Amino acid sequence: MEHRRLGRSGLHVPALSFGAGTFGGSGPLFGAWGDTGVAQARRMVDIALDAGMAMFDTADVYSDGASEEVLGAALKGRRDRALVSTKAGLPVGEGANEAGSSRAHLTRAVEAALRRLDTDYIDLFQLHAFDARTPVEETLAVLDDLVRDGKIRYVGASNYAGWQLMKTLDAADRDRRPRFAAHQVYYSLVGRDYEWELMPLGQDQGVGALVWSPLGWGRLTGRIRRGQPVPEGSRLHQTAQFGPPVEDAHLYGIVDVLDEISAETGKTVPQVAINWLLRRPTVASVIVGARDEEQLRQNLGAVGWELDAGQVARLDEASAKTAPYPYYPYERQEGFARLNPPVV
Repeated sequence: MEHRRLGRSGLHVPALSFGAGTFGGSGPLFGAWGDTGVAQARRMVDIALDAGMAMFDTADVYSDGASEEVLGAALKGRRDRALVSTKAGLPVGEGANEAGSSRAHLTRAVEAALRRLDTDYIDLFQLHAFDARTPVEETLAVLDDLVRDGKIRYVGASNYAGWQLMKTLDAADRDRRPRFAAHQVYYSLVGRDYEWELMPLGQDQGVGALVWSPLGWGRLTGRIRRGQPVPEGSRLHQTAQFGPPVEDAHLYGIVDVLDEISAETGKTVPQVAINWLLRRPTVASVIVGARDEEQLRQNLGAVGWELDAGQVARLDEASAKTAPYPYYPYERQEGFARLNPPVV
């Protein structure tokens, strides 16, 4: 397994990470992802560790903390072999202080996560969403305290807008607080919005991308095809309302090219889609989930080989969309291109 530096930090992470959202699954969203118990989770952790996929990502809101509990139990006895990444900040209750990035909430959230994960420290702790109610200075101060106390080692964010991320990074530099090493983002062949602002920002500021939903909310599994109904076993029946929308025509055009390249390479459609992501600028790790051992082994087949330049260009073309303002229409003008070279 290839390892990559996470942003400008000294931490190196595997190119593929394991997403534990399927662990302990319950409720309309996470229950549809999977309901892996401790015994099966332990076996999947075995496979991941043996393959070098030693970073495991979860969050306090995944099945109301059950994902963290199952992951902690599955890692018992080999915690030192793994990097544990978790997130907090989304609502975990109805109380006024049961969400966000305040000192009150984050202190409790980290203590609760440590308890559920059955560990003394979290390798990467990420803010699950921007909290406009709390000054970034307060958020960074409590993160600083948690780092100094040894409870977390690196910090990051998830699902931030460009101005939110830049505001936080600027405050961290000004006040000499821990700087975000990672930004966990939605990015796939059917969802390339990350490229317009967040990718150049990440490259400029040294923030590595951890990619969630690399198969476009289950649309790039190879099972969703033109002129055919969504298969009965697809989780899209239950979860499409929660994920980013995708136009059918755009999806099918991408799947057509994925099918061609799958035949050329002897790799599956999901393996091709994930391999494309691994070539993108700023991407440190792609987070893949799995309902069972076979799906996990299939996902591991996305590494150890590379698409050629022509195949990448075909996927780029098939998945391209017109850039939003202010990137369009100026991005196509020669003068603008000289001032703003593409991210490579």
